[in-house]
Amino acid sequence: MVSRLRKQNLVVMPHGLLIFMAGACLLFYSDLGWSELERMNDAELSEVDGAGLGVVLEAFKFSHGTDVPGANGEQARIFKIGGITSTDGQDVDITVNHLYISGSGSNYGRNLGPVNLGRLINPYRIDVVDGNTIGVKDKAVLEFAAPAMVDSVQGFDCTSAAAVAGSGPCSSRPATADYIGERPDVGLQMNVAVGSDRSANINIHAVSAVIDGSYLRLWGDNDRRQMVGQFRLNFYSPELSIHACDQDGESCGSRVLLTDFALELAIGNELQPVFFDVDGAGNFVVEVAAIQQPAPGDIGADGLRGSSDAATWDFYEDYYTNPDYRSNLRIGNFSVSDRDFGSARVEGMLIQHLEIRTRDLAR
Repeated sequence: MVSRLRKQNLVVMPHGLLIFMAGACLLFYSDLGWSELERMNDAELSEVDGAGLGVVLEAFKFSHGTDVPGANGEQARIFKIGGITSTDGQDVDITVNHLYISGSGSNYGRNLGPVNLGRLINPYRIDVVDGNTIGVKDKAVLEFAAPAMVDSVQGFDCTSAAAVAGSGPCSSRPATADYIGERPDVGLQMNVAVGSDRSANINIHAVSAVIDGSYLRLWGDNDRRQMVGQFRLNFYSPELSIHACDQDGESCGSRVLLTDFALELAIGNELQPVFFDVDGAGNFVVEVAAIQQPAPGDIGADGLRGSSDAATWDFYEDYYTNPDYRSNLRIGNFSVSDRDFGSARVEGMLIQHLEIRTRDLAR
């Protein structure tokens, strides 16, 4: 049941965390008396706009894990992924030895410091939005969103750790000598063991990372009776590195370094949402259905609007030219150890059909 809060809204402000609650599903007592929860129908939910939860984390840092027990014999703080078997029947164990979120200058997680996540004027959001405002007709849409993009004259360059105001569309500010900024260093050290062989250790680190403009939107499809959604991942970093190291992370092999890295990945849109399902064999299925095909004669032989059905032609023109439906990848420089391979760029990639289906190889 989805409900709304009658009588009043709530603002909670503990140290380091600011939460704005408006129309949230809460029941609480105040000096104004009891507030009531009232059930909302689909028509009311579709009209919800601006009600939700905004989150800002101030002076935040996070570090989890080490595969080495402490001096006092305490348990190692790690998490593992098991239940995987290699093609030759050996157990595969994935251990995350270290996962961190830190302020700038962390030196790949060695020197952790605070960072702000989100801004009071542009927080992370959990919201129920009116689908009509985002192209999802007559639906209430649950949205999990990072800080939104802003006008370039107000924002900061997304990949520069020294960006200044007015240089780009990202709201999150880089660190300066006087301010810790809103762009965290993030990374993990991961060990993949196959049987007794624990030699595969992979480290991934991103410096001054930005995910502004990212979101996950979810709603229900009445015809297919499934959960569907849209996923947008924007990931920017002046330095993204991947390398293999020994288990303590000190002795490493050749490093793959991606500088001025920008990924703008769009999976699903209002015309082709992502469908989430489980098939009869218990396998998880993620599908972006193919775009509908025009009926014979709707598009003229010359492909021009004048010889086509105008509404159909406009539909496909919008589909193929809308930049929000397309994905981009830009790398300023790609290098392995001391060898540079220059820049790389993939722009305007459109997912017309996608199906990802898990399989149980043991069957």
